[in-house]
Amino acid sequence: QVQLAESGGGLVQTGGSLRLSCAVSGRYAMGWFRQAPGKEREFVAVITWSSGTTYYANSVKGRFTISRDIANNTVYLQMNSLQPEDTAVYYCAARRGIGTTQSTDFEWWGQGTQVTVSS
Repeated sequence: QVQLAESGGGLVQTGGSLRLSCAVSGRYAMGWFRQAPGKEREFVAVITWSSGTTYYANSVKGRFTISRDIANNTVYLQMNSLQPEDTAVYYCAARRGIGTTQSTDFEWWGQGTQVTVSS
């Protein structure tokens, strides 16, 4: 069973930064997704572990950066220039193979961490 442990959420003002971490028990393609109240879960970013290839949702491109620490089996989501519309529960997810943008492709999920951006 793959285990994912997220951390790093919190409350930040508009324009601020947060870094989310996701420790994973193995090496997989890792994605970050988010879900705001009353909305569907949406793709944020993904990284393929073996190649380091990344892909971002247009809404976060240029503000968020996904990266991996190979030695510690941890994936990060650095979030800069945060806006109130970034407020959501953020989930990391893992899948075998290459990274994709579809939540249904991911096999394992973390418990989620709340990110709140105040205006």
